[in-house]
Amino acid sequence: MKKIVVLAVLVAAAVSGACWYWNQVKTSDAQADLRLYGNVDIRQVSLAFEVPGRIKAVHADEGQGVKRGDLLAELDTTTLRLQAAQARARLEQAEQGLKKLQNGSRPEEIEQAKSMLQAAKARERKASTDYDIAAKLWKNTATRAVSTQQYESARNALDAAKAEVTAAEQTYRLARIGPRAEDIGAAAGLRDEALANLRLLEHQIELGSLRSPQDGIVRTRLLEAGDMASSTRAVYTLALMTPKWVRVYVSEPSLGRVKPGMKAAVYTDTDPGRAIAGSVGYISSVAEFTPKSVQTEELRTSLVYEVRVLVEDPSDALRLGQPATVVLKSAP
Repeated sequence: MKKIVVLAVLVAAAVSGACWYWNQVKTSDAQADLRLYGNVDIRQVSLAFEVPGRIKAVHADEGQGVKRGDLLAELDTTTLRLQAAQARARLEQAEQGLKKLQNGSRPEEIEQAKSMLQAAKARERKASTDYDIAAKLWKNTATRAVSTQQYESARNALDAAKAEVTAAEQTYRLARIGPRAEDIGAAAGLRDEALANLRLLEHQIELGSLRSPQDGIVRTRLLEAGDMASSTRAVYTLALMTPKWVRVYVSEPSLGRVKPGMKAAVYTDTDPGRAIAGSVGYISSVAEFTPKSVQTEELRTSLVYEVRVLVEDPSDALRLGQPATVVLKSAP
């Protein structure tokens, strides 16, 4: 009986010790730093001209660092520049025509119209006098000094003189009033059209210069001077300097230990003793199969979650696709 009691005590002690040891191991694992393995990733852009044309010059080579706004390549814009010169001449003509209408009639033109009106009135008075004389002579049937034909000619001359006075009065009135608002509006429309055409050509000339959208490094130079460029043919492939991150994958059991904003240290085989600061910036919400780049026979069917660790790399030590080790510090 004593042996049974001693044996039970020993079994209970062994179970308790095993549980204590297992809890210690789990606690130690939970408090240990999480080490992940992945590769450096950056964004890339393909740069192409928006307008077609023949490349005049290329200014950047592979591996060259460029800044935002740096000129990378140029198109031959000779034709566009000639068309822009024509557009400037048309714009100048349109502006002068608009100014002419806006300024209205010159004082000399008004005086000229006034003089023409006075001359027309003088001719009307003479024609009226001639008609009165002809009418009196024609109505005197005793003498008939004026024939019916002469009488009709005098009357027609008076009517023509009156019409000439009316026309001169309208000309003088228009000279004083100036151009119509509709004519000024039409001239302004022609001016705006010429200006828009010039700006369009100038914009096309600007598009003939291919500039870097951000700071980066030229990865590939695809076209050379003399090649025909278009919006579908890239001239350069540019690797952007920022943002830069390490793409790693976390298994489901360790997913709870990864939080957005966690501090991380990134190490590379090139300089294993130097840590590059980083932080967790993206955690995928969808599980996926282990990528081939990190696949093993045991993990072939394991599901993992993508995590992007943003890094601060002012010295540009990390390269695209470079293997890296990420150490995530566990929270106390």
